[in-house]
This record gives sequence, structure tokens and C-alpha cells, in this order.
Amino acid sequence: MDIATVARFEANRSRLASLAYRLLGSAADAEDTVQDAFLRWQAADRRYVEVPEAWLTKIVTNLALDRLRSAKVRHERAVGAWMPEPLLDGDPMLGPADTVEQRESVTLAVLTLMERLSPVERAVYVLREAFSYSHGEVAEILDITESASQQHLHRARRRITATGNSIDIDPAAARRIVEAFVEAASSGRTDRLITLLTADAAGVSDGFLGRATKLIRYSTPAHIVSAVRAGFTPSPAKRKLAGGSPSIHAAVVNGCPAMLATLDDRVVGVTILEIRGDKIAGVCGIAAPLRLGRITERWQSQEHGAPLIESW
Repeated sequence: MDIATVARFEANRSRLASLAYRLLGSAADAEDTVQDAFLRWQAADRRYVEVPEAWLTKIVTNLALDRLRSAKVRHERAVGAWMPEPLLDGDPMLGPADTVEQRESVTLAVLTLMERLSPVERAVYVLREAFSYSHGEVAEILDITESASQQHLHRARRRITATGNSIDIDPAAARRIVEAFVEAASSGRTDRLITLLTADAAGVSDGFLGRATKLIRYSTPAHIVSAVRAGFTPSPAKRKLAGGSPSIHAAVVNGCPAMLATLDDRVVGVTILEIRGDKIAGVCGIAAPLRLGRITERWQSQEHGAPLIESW
């Protein structure tokens, strides 16, 4: 393959990875999908590829749909242990962020809600809302009719209701929110933590060090407070399991304020705060190492400020 052909693909890599991530909710699977598309691009008779960008979009979309339909993926998601892989602010895989729809489409709330959709509904929603393809273009990519594309989008929008979360959080605002959360959580006073939460706040976690076989759900603010207080109470046993005493940093993850626990420059835990108005409506804790590979790479490659807590 000549240099120009490789360069043509590489010019599209970030966009294709962003598309695959939105469809799959996994950075690792998105990278694998884009690599599979590259192999297809290598093997294709490019004399018959009139618009490479459109051809590659179609290939990546359909490869991602094949993954979503696979028995292995269906089983993993059906057993109740799946959650999206978090991405640190500035990661190119987050993709376009010019519109509210584009920014909202990579929040963990929307990525999770997209699990309610069929693979085709998911693809139509992502192609239209995040990448602004016309229904005619979507129909061509998915080999469906324009009217079918419109119907799939209508159903997808109905299932993915507006989250109402604040998604225009800059690092300074995120740090203020996380500082308040950390201060309240570490104070030992549950009333201070309760006041930060909405009355219908809910939470989800994959357990300490990501070891839960099923996601742990917290349906009330009181349940969230209990879990957070337990998490902020260190012990020799916990530190031994974690491999040390992590530092706690403020960050922006998938467009939301987040708390990162880091140890030896590795991200060992992420707590994402979904904001509604001026309160926290959702708390999502992620600690499984398989979900933290890419966010650790990004963390190690950029400058970051002083920790909120030097040693947990």
C-alpha cells in the first residue's frame, strides 16, 4: 500500500474511532474496529471507491454493528456487568463537540441509554445526532430506506430522553464541583453530602477495584451517601488490595466533572458526577482495569494539577 493511501486512511482515523466509540461504548473495541476497517481498506480495490470517507464510514459502522450483534457481546451486556469506558477531556475519540447533541452523545448517561436501542436504531441515532448525516446518507450507509431511517431515529429519540445534565463543564468549574463533593464525602457528615444531591439522584458502580460480577446500583441519595462514605474511609486492607494509597484528582470525563484516583501515575478509579442545574443527579464509579486503559494513557500523556487529596 502506498504512502498516500495510508495517509488517506490516517486522516480519517480519529473520526472513525469517534464513530465506533459512540456505537460501542468501548474505546478498546472502537480501536479494534478501526483497525479491522484499515485491513479492509488495504484489501479493497480502491479504483471503485469514489468517496473514501463515505466508504470508510460505511465499513466502520457495519463492523461495529456486527460486534453489537455478536453472541459474545450480547451475553456480556445481558448479564448486567457492562458500562461505558470513560474518556478524559481532550481525547480525540470523543470526536465532534460543536453542538449540544454531539456533546451529549458521549456522556455516560446517553451511552448507557443507547443500550435500550437495537443496533440499527443506535447507528441511525449516532450518524444523525453526532455526525449530522442526512437520512439519505444514513440509508446508504446502513442499506435501508430513507423512511426506515426516519422511523428508527424517531424511536431512538423517544427511548433516549433528554438527560437534562450540564455538559458544558470547563476544568475550573469541574474542579469546584469535585472539590465540594470530596470535602463533603470526607467530612464524615452525611448531611453535607446529601445537600449536593438531587432528590432523585441515583448511582452505579462496578465495585471496589471493579470486582463486582454485576453492576451495583444505588437508587436513592441515602444509598449513594452510604456507598461514598464507605469509599472515602480507607483501611489497611483496602490499601493493600489497591496496591497503595491513591491520590485524588479533579478532571472532566465524558463531558462531566469527575474524580480520578491515581496510583503510580495509573488511573485506578473514576467517579463521574452527572450535574442537573446546580446539583448532582448521578454518580458513576468505574474501577475495572479493562475499562481504564485508555484514560490512563491520556492521563500519563498530559499535565495535571495538584491533587485534591495527596494520599487516600
